[in-house]
Amino acid sequence: MSARRRTLALSLAALVAAPVLSACGGDTDAATGAGAGGGSPARADRAGGINIGPDQHRVHVKKVAAIAAEVPAAIRSRGTLRFGGSADASPPLGFYASDDKTRIGSEIDIATLIADVLGLRPKFEEVSWENLFVGLDSGKFDGVLSNVTVTEERKEKYDFATYRLDNIAFEAKKPTKWRVKGPADLAGRTVAVASGTNQEKILVDWDKQNKKAGRKPIDIKYFQKDTDYYLALQSGRIDAYLGPSPTVAYHVATAEQSQVIGSLSGAGDRLQGKIAATTKKGSGLADAYAAALDHVIADGSYAKVLKRWGLSAEAVEKSEINPEGLPKP
Repeated sequence: MSARRRTLALSLAALVAAPVLSACGGDTDAATGAGAGGGSPARADRAGGINIGPDQHRVHVKKVAAIAAEVPAAIRSRGTLRFGGSADASPPLGFYASDDKTRIGSEIDIATLIADVLGLRPKFEEVSWENLFVGLDSGKFDGVLSNVTVTEERKEKYDFATYRLDNIAFEAKKPTKWRVKGPADLAGRTVAVASGTNQEKILVDWDKQNKKAGRKPIDIKYFQKDTDYYLALQSGRIDAYLGPSPTVAYHVATAEQSQVIGSLSGAGDRLQGKIAATTKKGSGLADAYAAALDHVIADGSYAKVLKRWGLSAEAVEKSEINPEGLPKP
């Protein structure tokens, strides 16, 4: 077991004492993770109200022949849809279940819905972030669902079908009445962020705006691991953490020690960033993915998946193919 996976397993185990959140309606197994016998999963398989056990009882839908016909013939005859995902542990998007070997998360659930509509069996493989795109380029993967933001630069090589809003959020120790709506709200505060991310770019830009306006600067801190951010937050070494909204929402729901104090588009003030299923440009799959996503949005199964992972706030009303993306650097 890698140190990363071991740390995640221990962190999740420490969270299982949190009170259970209300489950979403509809498909009981899908919403609550109830076992085959009708009971709830063992307590060790829950973090807050979220099923983190290997038996996920995922939301499933039936094949839609008209949409399945849009898939290239070679893939239809193969019978499988090969998805790549990041090997990094990033709850609730993609991470290891309580058995430390089964991959679970919202991205896997949404990819499964797409495959269901297209009448194909999903196959998942986890690789490093950079190798996700290598896999698309080589034809190893038919698609990547791994929190990929649409950018103008990526659109030169890949086609996109959106399925979630790209938002980032500020997390602070609770209780607090502090709210973050703009740069002035962070003047003189200590805020942690991951290096090399879109949220870091936004935070650095806000710091520049504060200095230009004569306000106190933002003290920006960096840590190596998610657990380091959370420990710093609880100990008071930082005032807030700025991270991907799904990760923040998951931690708030499971640890119950912090709260969201503000959120904004991962693209900044000018544009609403969007997360999309990513395919090799010209592969012919983006249209099929978008149609499949529109179908599960319309029938409610998409909403069930987002709700069970606490991501309802990032829902889209329809899947867009190659929308405006983040501008080139």
